[in-house]
Amino acid sequence: MPLQEIVDRRTKIIAMSHTEWKKMGFSKGTLHYMKQNAKSDKPFTLNAHVKERLEIWESV
Repeated sequence: MPLQEIVDRRTKIIAMSHTEWKKMGFSKGTLHYMKQNAKSDKPFTLNAHVKERLEIWESV
């Protein structure tokens, strides 16, 4: 994945509201930990089902 895509994904995760996340069927805790990971400088991975839904949200 190119660096710019990674930066964009991190930015989108940080900007995502709890309401949007809840509409996608996820818990507040999942979003909380994703935001923590996105704010850190360390690389992180997403579970397959989370990644799928995040990609759907990005395309909307």
